[in-house]
Amino acid sequence: MEIAILVIGLIFSIIVHEVAHGAMADHLGDPTARLAGRLTLNPLPHIDPIGSIVLPALSLMTGGFIFGWARPVPYNPYNLKNPKKDSLKVAAAGPLSNIALAILLGLLYKAFLAFGIISGNTPQTTSFFLSLIQLNIVLAIFNLMPIPPLDGSKIFTPFLPMRTQVFLEQFGIILVFALIFFGWPIIAKIVSFITGLLFALLAI
Repeated sequence: MEIAILVIGLIFSIIVHEVAHGAMADHLGDPTARLAGRLTLNPLPHIDPIGSIVLPALSLMTGGFIFGWARPVPYNPYNLKNPKKDSLKVAAAGPLSNIALAILLGLLYKAFLAFGIISGNTPQTTSFFLSLIQLNIVLAIFNLMPIPPLDGSKIFTPFLPMRTQVFLEQFGIILVFALIFFGWPIIAKIVSFITGLLFALLAI
């Protein structure tokens, strides 16, 4: 049951991430995602059977790096008012939506405690909220890595030397999987730090 809830939470968080990309693009002048019916939290238009269900479930059950993906929300940068600058905003919208969702979950947890809806002495409840908060922070941090096709490549790569950009474009997928299987200890420390900082700021 706990695994099922976390998989559902991961799928919802990934969908929020993708919708945020499309909503930002729509706001900046590109209606592609809206016209394609992708500005919705309905999971059906977004789910990729392998990336949204199979891999998250397997990674959770094996205790490994939790990862997955949804069908990317389409957008046309040439419809944007300022394609170069606005593309950065579209890319950043996804990770920022997961940070916002983590903060919202923290506030919700704090409100539930304050109004006695849940008890802080219930380990399962605390674990549930903490896991969902960490899932969203993982999604944000992972996607901010400057490796194609992750969002961070669109945000940070343009500022890197051309030789580095070419290298990342050529070996991006290999580097992503290397990050998934070997970079988890580093990412886990970053996630733990940000989670602790968030809880401190929210006084949880």
